Amino acid sequence: VSRDWSSDVCSSDLKIIFWCAMVLALLMGQSVQAQQREKISLMLNWYLYSEHAPFFLGRERGFYEAEGIDLDIQEGRGSGPTIQAIAAKTVPFGYADVGTMIKVASKGAPVKAVGVALQKSPMAVMGLSEKNIRKPEDIKGKTVAVTPGDAMSQIWPLFLKKTGLKESDFKTVAGDAQTKLNAVINGQADLLLGYLMDQNIKVQDATKKPVTVIPFADYGVNMIVSGVITHNDIVKDNPDLVRRFMRASTRAFEEAEKNPDAAVDAMLKANAKAGVRESLIVGLKLTTPLYRTPETAKQRPFRVSPKVMTESFNMLVDFGGLDKSAGKVEDFYTNDFLPQ
Repeated sequence: VSRDWSSDVCSSDLKIIFWCAMVLALLMGQSVQAQQREKISLMLNWYLYSEHAPFFLGRERGFYEAEGIDLDIQEGRGSGPTIQAIAAKTVPFGYADVGTMIKVASKGAPVKAVGVALQKSPMAVMGLSEKNIRKPEDIKGKTVAVTPGDAMSQIWPLFLKKTGLKESDFKTVAGDAQTKLNAVINGQADLLLGYLMDQNIKVQDATKKPVTVIPFADYGVNMIVSGVITHNDIVKDNPDLVRRFMRASTRAFEEAEKNPDAAVDAMLKANAKAGVRESLIVGLKLTTPLYRTPETAKQRPFRVSPKVMTESFNMLVDFGGLDKSAGKVEDFYTNDFLPQ
């Protein structure tokens, strides 16, 4: 009896030791996995709005974690400052206007686009419909709110040239993103430069009045817009990181196309002040059709066609003040790090 009792105790002890070892190994494995995840920051082009929601969905769904990335998402204050932060290596990745990046890179900034998200332009000038501003000519004598250094202010001169307007035809007031919105909402400006799936919705939500939008694309300024940008040194010295980041981002944007509600919810969970849920969902649904052109209709997000890039590059040369000797369009972007 004594021998049997000892045997049972021994067997029981071994089981306990075995399960403890299994739990310890699991915890150690999770700890090692957490240690292996690299803290990577992404600086956006703006305060949070619907276009940014896919990144939050990707983080929530674990797409970046699966690639060994602990993603930190930071708000921006315009594409210009975001690109400068990338060039200074303040952050490794940025989400900003690619046309603006090309102009900055042509002057020596060591940056490159590694994926183009918006391949159709959402840029527009907009204001309350009661102001009766429905075409470019109606802008004459009005006041336009702009944010110096952001994407719209960089491309705005192209729109003016295309429509025959001069800066002397209207007044300009400057301010950051919120100041620009407030200027139109409070009647201090008649118009603002914005994106057709963002600022117009915010103005309409705040005033409960209809907003008229004049898209740049309707007047021949249909350029690539937002994309993921990084430093040339990262492309050269850490291509695996770029590849992993873009693989996760591609999955995130695909998932957001399928489920915009979930993408917006993920962003609001991270920052409840990002906006009104219903309006953000409308905005994201207006954004996803901009992911592709006819040339990339069957491609995954971020893979831009050489044709579209060349057209945008030439437009910058012809109308945007880009020096003809700036280089070749291939110097400023690459699809090499995107998943098939």
